[in-house]
Amino acid sequence: MKEKLELIKKDFADALNNVKLKEELEELRVSFLGKKGKITQVMKGMRDLAPEMRKEVGQVINLIKDQINKNIRDKSIELEKKAVEKKISNEWSDITWPVESAKGTIHPVSIIRMELEKLFISMGFEILDGPEMEDEYHNFTALNIPEDHPARDTQDTFWLKNGKLLRTHTSPIEIRGMEKRKPPFKFVAPGKTFRNESLDTSHEHTFHQIEGMVVDRGISVANLIFTLKSIVSSIFGKEVEIRLRPSFFPFVEPGFELDFRCQICGGKGCSVCKRTGWVEYLGCGMTHPNVLREGGIDPDEFQGFAFGGGIERLVMMKYGIDDIRHFHGGDIRFLKQF
Repeated sequence: MKEKLELIKKDFADALNNVKLKEELEELRVSFLGKKGKITQVMKGMRDLAPEMRKEVGQVINLIKDQINKNIRDKSIELEKKAVEKKISNEWSDITWPVESAKGTIHPVSIIRMELEKLFISMGFEILDGPEMEDEYHNFTALNIPEDHPARDTQDTFWLKNGKLLRTHTSPIEIRGMEKRKPPFKFVAPGKTFRNESLDTSHEHTFHQIEGMVVDRGISVANLIFTLKSIVSSIFGKEVEIRLRPSFFPFVEPGFELDFRCQICGGKGCSVCKRTGWVEYLGCGMTHPNVLREGGIDPDEFQGFAFGGGIERLVMMKYGIDDIRHFHGGDIRFLKQF
């Protein structure tokens, strides 16, 4: 098995040298580290090894996986740099040359956000707003996120020198909404959020979310499913296949991940859906009793559900955009399409 791992390591190095495009790099990553990748296939064979060998082979596999991930990150930076240099050399222009004034257009994220707000207003929801610079209590503690949760680390969150942070989701607005309202109520909180993470075709450090909460007597998972199905179908203007998968979020119990069928590839698999045919859109579930208590609501009398997802992913699906970085790229040719 060690010989097989060394051969895989060599095959990866040879394949990496031939990568010229970011798309090829993603395909290479999936072929080695994906669910059906070469490393995964080797890991499946570990169950046939003696216990003392499993630990030794497992350590080798982890080292190879770490090295592959590092090489992919380095290659991605290299390709990005080459692309920028090529663009600079090919698109030089004289900035002193007079140009015709261009008409402004509404940003595609703003278009979908306004559509979402109109949709929720028609469903009887209130639209709330809140600060982008948040405190730890509203962003984490009140949402039942423990102090040792990795989301609080600096590699996931932008912490500020004044002890505050850039909100990592719009859920804090929900806490502020509960503090000022008595149930029954239903509201949504759209806005800009920030995460300290690497950029790729489907991840940005600055993006938009819309989160919602409904609290009343007799609320169940059925109410949650109906609301989410209505939202997705209304945005795309057609019936869209969705699925719920059990998942864990500190602020809901039970919790689910909602996926919908990729509208770019039709479920065949592409870089946006990570070759799965499904797009992970939002987390949702029944509001945790601890969260209701933090909002001054008796969980024995009232129940609720909450959901939250990225607006950019909806925009990408609706307009067939395959790279989230276009939204902040400032390329007027991209923006003119809307």
